[in-house]
Amino acid sequence: MAGRPCTGPRWHNRGVLDHLSIQCADVAASAAFYDAVLAPLGGKRVMDFGEVVGFGAPPKPEFWIGPRSTGEGFREVHLAFASHDRAAVQAFFDAAVATGAEVLHAPRLWPEYHPDYFGAFVRDPDGNNVEAVCHAPA
Repeated sequence: MAGRPCTGPRWHNRGVLDHLSIQCADVAASAAFYDAVLAPLGGKRVMDFGEVVGFGAPPKPEFWIGPRSTGEGFREVHLAFASHDRAAVQAFFDAAVATGAEVLHAPRLWPEYHPDYFGAFVRDPDGNNVEAVCHAPA
């Protein structure tokens, strides 16, 4: 019903996005990557249907991966995952590097965005630009 708020526990974060899904060439490789890099940010597998996996903070999966099933070629996606502090951004980065991810930008301040924007950027197994970001002051 239009205008009626969601009332389920932790299922509504009052943001614009409810969930996001991307297609992967190798779901198992991507699932292992996201298992590693989301753990320091408080994320984990919430639902697993084999070829389709949902990650988030339980009980709600907010980020989904699945097999490529539409379109041809690759179009890069930029994903930015929220971090509660700068140490978690560093832990995300360290976990990504340990998986062999390509480093785009090591953790640092990005004052062109705002004075406290602290982020790190890597590539996932499909070549997407994946970021962890903290907006809190040091």
